Amino acid sequence: MKKVFGSVRTWGWFRIIWVSLLALLIAMTLVVGGAAGLAWTSTEKFCISCHEMRENVYAEYQGTIHDTNRSGVRAICTNCHVPHEPVALIKRKFAATFELYHKLVGTIDTREKFEAHRYQLALKVWQRMKDTDSLECRNCHVRSSMSAELQSARAQKRHTKADAEGMTCIDCHFGIAHNEPEGPLGPRDLPVRGRMPTPPAEEPAPSAAATSSAEPAVDVAVASAAGAATP
Repeated sequence: MKKVFGSVRTWGWFRIIWVSLLALLIAMTLVVGGAAGLAWTSTEKFCISCHEMRENVYAEYQGTIHDTNRSGVRAICTNCHVPHEPVALIKRKFAATFELYHKLVGTIDTREKFEAHRYQLALKVWQRMKDTDSLECRNCHVRSSMSAELQSARAQKRHTKADAEGMTCIDCHFGIAHNEPEGPLGPRDLPVRGRMPTPPAEEPAPSAAATSSAEPAVDVAVASAAGAATP
């Protein structure tokens, strides 16, 4: 009887170990396979594997500053259109699965259909970038690391204005890699959702000298007005 119970007990432990190893193998397969899938679907080759992207937005992207430049650093589709943070990345990939419906029904399978939807497609991208404070832009472009002296006078002026008004990159920098759509609204007209707007840069407080020099002018103006009103 002891041998029987011993055999049952041994078989029970063996089964637990076997099931645990099998579960671990399945989990590792899912993790490795999922990571490989995320990496594959983030390649330029995958993005342009359908003719809707290859013959429209990718054709427009070719030859732009993000495609070819003096340093040879390229920003491909996923650098601008897919979040880099793990949680946000997975959420975006999951949301993209619902877009397969439009591939199946041919929502934008011709140039004419794509142009008819271009503005609405652009609005969605602009809104997402507005909501994230142009996060994908800032993954490469760091505002605090920009050298103003290496920028044109026009760029310096516009960046100063953008900082003062709490603007974000997409408010001005759109239509760079793709043709700008025709429509009543631009990124600057869209609301900020899900985050606090970037606060405008604080104006420097006036110096004591400036304050004291401004006060006599007010007194003179008041005195002049009072003198004019005296009969």
